[in-house]
Amino acid sequence: MMERWTRRELLAYSAFSAGAAGLGGRQAQAQDEPKAPKASDSPNEAIVLGFIGVGGMGTGLLNIFKGFEDVRIAAVCDVHEPHALRAKEEAGGKPEVYGDFRKLLDRKDIDAVVVATPDHWHAIPTIKACQAEKDVYCEKPLSHRVAEGRAMANAAAKHKRVTQMGNLIHAGENYHRVVEIVQSGALGKIVKTRAWMTADRPSFGRPADTSPPAGCDYDFWLGPAPERPFNINRFTFNWRWYWDYGGGILTDFCCHLIDLVHWSMDVDAPRTISATGGRFGTDDSAETPDSLEVSYEYEKDGEKFLLQWSQIDVNDHGFDGKPSGVMFQGTEGTLVTNYNHHEIFPNQGKSIPEVPKVLPRSVGHHREWLNAIKTRATCSCNFEYGHRLTSVGELGNISLWTGETLVWDREAERITNHVDANQFLTKEYRKPWVLPEV
Repeated sequence: MMERWTRRELLAYSAFSAGAAGLGGRQAQAQDEPKAPKASDSPNEAIVLGFIGVGGMGTGLLNIFKGFEDVRIAAVCDVHEPHALRAKEEAGGKPEVYGDFRKLLDRKDIDAVVVATPDHWHAIPTIKACQAEKDVYCEKPLSHRVAEGRAMANAAAKHKRVTQMGNLIHAGENYHRVVEIVQSGALGKIVKTRAWMTADRPSFGRPADTSPPAGCDYDFWLGPAPERPFNINRFTFNWRWYWDYGGGILTDFCCHLIDLVHWSMDVDAPRTISATGGRFGTDDSAETPDSLEVSYEYEKDGEKFLLQWSQIDVNDHGFDGKPSGVMFQGTEGTLVTNYNHHEIFPNQGKSIPEVPKVLPRSVGHHREWLNAIKTRATCSCNFEYGHRLTSVGELGNISLWTGETLVWDREAERITNHVDANQFLTKEYRKPWVLPEV
């Protein structure tokens, strides 16, 4: 099946990955990620990992983690047997293969798990892993609904788990540098920020429903999602463009792009959210928007600023000529960045001073989690951070669904001006699946 990344998206993401930890392949040690210590040098010997969900991203993560000398991969799990067998082969043929993640979690020898399932399957195995006293690395976005993310963060805190949301761009040198510049005040008072994603994605078409492929436990793949006939458009990679399983480009990429705004501006939740958009330019069976604008208003210490999310899937011309990026506009100047590079544009008649480096640099997103498993430190993209960040995208979708401007109470995690909209903070699970009590 054709994966629906555009060429530009793949190039941008791959270029970053080469310097910040990689999406897969056999080069697990990135250029800024020091070589892992040998297992015999570590206080707890090898870290034993299990992988839940080993499709494209899951197998990519397996190839990253297997490159660390203090990691041993004991088990892989996927409801699509071809994925599981491929992952076993990638790991040298030694891991046990499971079709039910609960059997993997029952193993006492596994220290930690990597969850890389479709979004609608993140919450249940992650919470159960915390309850089984496994540390957890979960791919972004953290959850499919806000209430799931809160339960995941609470489970991690309750069971004292070391967690990391898969947000590898957070570890890059460029993002650290942008944070230093914004927080230094060199751009003046920041009054508007912008994050955008553009693409020239082809139509998905309207293929007919078929039988599931051989080796796929489709009922288990659906899990808590509504029962639907099997359709290739909803399977493997493309599930993210259907509301049953994902949240579209907004939730898929807000964790990479809006992350930089939250980090630089030291905020974790918007005050208001207003979205407009739809599937305007593509005639196919997908459901999530191909054109979307979301306006967020933030407030910190009495100061307000705006964040504008802009997305289009039928045209790849982005702001400042960049297909994706983040912009900070202040009273002294503007900073424009993508994953790898940034530029500063002083306001007319102004000059921007040199900003010193003050933030500690990352050892790499994946290495950070492994080190923290040994020291019990808190990771930079722990589940509380990941939940707050993921919620921004989820709230944008709720505003789109309801057609309302929402007012968000970050403490109570409730919508205060349209109480009926709070029903979308959670979802109904298909029996027998339930969100585990925390």
